[in-house]
Amino acid sequence: MIVLLAIILGALAGLLHASRRKGNRLDKLQYMAVYALIFAIVALFVTIALEKML
Repeated sequence: MIVLLAIILGALAGLLHASRRKGNRLDKLQYMAVYALIFAIVALFVTIALEKML
């Protein structure tokens, strides 16, 4: 659940970042994909750490 939320938040963060830099449609898609992957990987490690602690 945390990972899915992180993917959505990452895509939104990438869209905002690309929009601020005046990127075109493909730039926005690329930033969305990269940010979504980064957020998902971080969320995966957080999820694993939480499971180990509990």
